[in-house]
Amino acid sequence: MRYGDTVLEEIRRRTDLVALVGRRVKLTRKGRVMWGCCPFHGEKSASFKVENERQAYKCFGCGAGGDAFKWLIETEGLSFPEAVEKLAGEAGVELPKYSPEDAKAEQSRKSLFEIVELAAGFYETALRENTGREAREYLKSRGLDGAAAKQFRLGYAPSGGTALIEFLKSRNITQDDMIAAGLARPAEEVDGRSRPMRDFFYDRLMFPIADGRGRIIAFGGRGLAPDAKPKYINSGENTLFSKGFNLYNFATARAAAIKTGTIILGEGYMDVIALVRAGFAHAVAPLGTALTSDQLQLLWRAAPEPILAFDGDAAGQKAARRAAHMALPHLRAGYSLRFAFLPPGEDPDSLIARAGSAAMGKLLEAALPLSDVLWRSEVEGKDFSTPERRAGLEQTMRAIVGEIGDGRIADYYRRDFDQRIFDSFKRKAAAPKQYDSRRAYDAGRGGFDKTRGRVPFRPMPGTAEAVSPALKASLLARAGKEGATQARDAALSVKETEVAALLLAQPDLALAHGEMLAGLHFQDPSLDRLRRELLNLAASGSSLEKTPVLNHFTVQGMADLLARLAPRPAPDTAPSAQPEDDTEARFVRAANDLREMAEREPERVRALERFAAEGSEESWREVQRFRRQPE
Repeated sequence: MRYGDTVLEEIRRRTDLVALVGRRVKLTRKGRVMWGCCPFHGEKSASFKVENERQAYKCFGCGAGGDAFKWLIETEGLSFPEAVEKLAGEAGVELPKYSPEDAKAEQSRKSLFEIVELAAGFYETALRENTGREAREYLKSRGLDGAAAKQFRLGYAPSGGTALIEFLKSRNITQDDMIAAGLARPAEEVDGRSRPMRDFFYDRLMFPIADGRGRIIAFGGRGLAPDAKPKYINSGENTLFSKGFNLYNFATARAAAIKTGTIILGEGYMDVIALVRAGFAHAVAPLGTALTSDQLQLLWRAAPEPILAFDGDAAGQKAARRAAHMALPHLRAGYSLRFAFLPPGEDPDSLIARAGSAAMGKLLEAALPLSDVLWRSEVEGKDFSTPERRAGLEQTMRAIVGEIGDGRIADYYRRDFDQRIFDSFKRKAAAPKQYDSRRAYDAGRGGFDKTRGRVPFRPMPGTAEAVSPALKASLLARAGKEGATQARDAALSVKETEVAALLLAQPDLALAHGEMLAGLHFQDPSLDRLRRELLNLAASGSSLEKTPVLNHFTVQGMADLLARLAPRPAPDTAPSAQPEDDTEARFVRAANDLREMAEREPERVRALERFAAEGSEESWREVQRFRRQPE
């Protein structure tokens, strides 16, 4: 190869593939994806997809597909080097001058993959031999047998310090290549004494680390000696491996995540192994560091709402808070995080061993949304008994919102936190004040005039006393919170059902209006599950044709919901077909209605609570304003 992978990836990253393809093909946006008629075969309906996010184009009719380089090769007849040079010039990437040394370096990188693979085989063999007995005993104590070791290609790095070096020498691997592959430490001077080259890992249980294509690129090693320090170490950073850009088990988990619609992030290698063996094949882990933004992007490539599973102790809470804040600048519509906290003293391995995979499944299903974790981290165990402390909390939550990069998402978080603060503190402050009996008598009975005797009490308009107790009780009966909530829930249910039925009638609305759909939330759990499943299908690149989508929902156990949402024509009449344009317009209207109903609900609730507390003419007019608004 004339150019290295690093240079090619930089060119792809800087190239706007949509703009490049758009020079020859008319493209129309549907959600995050652009669609058009394929230029490689005659077609009337658009089945040609272009995505900047994936840096790829694909025709579902003829199967043509590729990246920016292949596009120029197929449409302009350029050779690969010519395509690279043209795109590099447009993208402003300076190409290195090609030399025999460059070719040698590229070939060397390929060789490093082969060397690391040799090491993986050596470690696997060592685990099965007599030298690996202690490592096998440790695995047995964790409930792992030979089948588990084979599944995850576990191995053992023998003690002594040169076993792997001697093995690689027998395969004609140079010392420089061993060091470059992260398998050996170079010779060095320590306290004036010469220390020869030695194995990077020794007397450790070995966990191979693969890249996104499944190629072994590095290792994690767990010390078996009681005094081993550190307990876990990873290969050093090198040409093949950077721990902040990779996740343990990602190549295998990604395929499973697309099927399940989510991906689980555990805290370490053993957590992942326990989860996978319990049926959660979509489990990964960082490599000895806190979650990085690059690892977050990897998770989002697999699923829109990864679940981060942390221990329930203080360290786990701290790690969750750090991950939550790290994610804020990167949030986008439909993409967030959820958090599952294990019981104190438990990890996935121990929980599954004690209570079974079903218990782990329930814990994952109950995972908290990102907003809950942010709120809990700021309020749990803290005293907000003074106005100053409550004001400080408001300031803290505003600062958290300020970390969010997407303005629209920040606005939703601002409203959510405002509502939580109101529910926690301001609602209590709005309760009626208690007066002493004398003041209550004077306020209720009026004053006394020496000439005319007792004067009836006449409240000022707009005050809490402006509505009589009898009338207030009557009005509360008509506009009470419980009744209003029931009416509101009924209206929401009707609107949610309408939106869901329109999505089933034309599933590709999730492509055209993905951001709008991601911003909605259904009260009905079954309808909200349908919404999330449809977003997952859209994110996976599916074409969202009606019949395959309905079949997918049926396989997912949603047949009863489909029957509930199916149109029911009147007897002896054929169902009238709605034009697609009309369906889309009705969906947009219904979705906007549902969003507006959700947005004004906190204001409606506050108005009702104010009237319940005050009973004033002004607060009653505010209630009436919301009652006049159309559902």
